[in-house]
Amino acid sequence: MCTVCGCGEGETVVEGHSHTHKHEQGHGHEHAHAHDHAHHHHDHHHDYGQGPAHAHAPGMSQARMVQIEQDILSKNNEYAAANRTRFTRAGILALNLVSSPGAGKTTLLTRTIADLSGDLAMSVIEGDQQTANDAQRIRETGVKAIQINTGKGCHLDGHMVGHALDTLGPDDNSVVFIENVGNLVCPAAFDLGEAHKVVILSVTEGEDKPLKYPDMFHASDLMVLTKTDLLPYLDFDVAQCIEYARRVNPGIKVLQLSSTSGEGMDGWYQWIKAARQLASIGN
Repeated sequence: MCTVCGCGEGETVVEGHSHTHKHEQGHGHEHAHAHDHAHHHHDHHHDYGQGPAHAHAPGMSQARMVQIEQDILSKNNEYAAANRTRFTRAGILALNLVSSPGAGKTTLLTRTIADLSGDLAMSVIEGDQQTANDAQRIRETGVKAIQINTGKGCHLDGHMVGHALDTLGPDDNSVVFIENVGNLVCPAAFDLGEAHKVVILSVTEGEDKPLKYPDMFHASDLMVLTKTDLLPYLDFDVAQCIEYARRVNPGIKVLQLSSTSGEGMDGWYQWIKAARQLASIGN
């Protein structure tokens, strides 16, 4: 994962801040000349998810990868805990929206904001590697939004979100949507202080995604199947997809909707309002 492969190295820019935020990966620069695994050139199947680290990095032992990952996630969890305390004290419901690129997160958000603007106070933290396009789309709806550009980074972390909250200044008893970087792998491991991870899966992606990316579906409390208006034109088995998701995470809730047609959106809104009520009670 990105805690050991180096893809998160580089600078992160939080909109509204004059400084750049270095994403602390804590990578050691060990250059070993011998790998601790054997290469069998006749076997063309390489499962680099084996071993205690469940990952592979050339020249780095499994023990070293495990230690690096533990250090990084421990530091992130400190920031996430501070964010969670902040949300709880203010009665804020924070939702971490995760998906692959193009699943429809931003479209779902803009439709949600338009439909719920009279009922709830909302704001958005947008995560992308580059551009502020999605934050601008959100701001056009009339709500506050701040962009985090992660550069080479493939996910948001607790530190980035904490900085963004300083500038965003969400209202008490409101909903903060955190739209993570499009990626079904690394965001699964990083707590941002949210109340719930919501994994968004488009019916154009294939029903086997929960089995291909089990960590994300295991970490999520809700799976939202989007673009259901396209089902008549696709070979997508909804029941099989839900079965796969519940095989990975028996407790996962599932909603089906279309941000375009509006089908199923009421169920999404009811879920948000119920979660928002619980956040307010905890205040």
